[in-house]
Amino acid sequence: MNFPKATPPKPTVESSIQQQYDALADIYDQRWQRYLSRTLLFFKDWTNIPPAASVLDIACGTGELERLILQTTPTQSIVGIDISERMLSQAQAKLKDYPNISLRNATASKLPFPNNTFDLVVSANAFHYFPSPTAAIAEMHRVLKPGGKAVILDWCKDFLLCRICDWLLPLLDPAYRQCYTEAELRHFFSDASLRVSRSQRIRFGIVWGLVAIEGIKQRKP
Repeated sequence: MNFPKATPPKPTVESSIQQQYDALADIYDQRWQRYLSRTLLFFKDWTNIPPAASVLDIACGTGELERLILQTTPTQSIVGIDISERMLSQAQAKLKDYPNISLRNATASKLPFPNNTFDLVVSANAFHYFPSPTAAIAEMHRVLKPGGKAVILDWCKDFLLCRICDWLLPLLDPAYRQCYTEAELRHFFSDASLRVSRSQRIRFGIVWGLVAIEGIKQRKP
């Protein structure tokens, strides 16, 4: 008896991201070296991480932010998550000498941690790939301790060239979602009960216009 062939499942956004970054993992640091160095050094300094803080890095990639933090604070406690196991393998090799670093395969919209776990949750250069930005920020809020901070650095649609990229990239990159204006990010934070304490737009070179934003989880009265 002949049965019809099963239709293969349609790739999800998250599976597209995973496949794309698994393929790029071996060359990612070299391809994006200048961009990563400039943006992540800015982000590290702007965030001003307390040495005793427990940190969650969402979409940690190859662990470049962790490497930069450890240069000045080698005992910093950091958990990094990423959707790509190959990117995490690169990070593991890079950070193997630091027992205070933990790496896990997970998504931004479903963090595998209890409520009120971290002092600081960060995400750099990845928010434009998140399929559900509101779910991701709600999860950041959930795993933060009261008084803890969420900090995001990402492309900003307030800049003209980023608006052009935001229009073109969905045609070229099936994993890309969209970038947001500073006002939209502030709105996302407020909706998740994160009080925006500061934000800043900054340009890196001709093309890259980014925004950094920080929100605080309010303590209960």
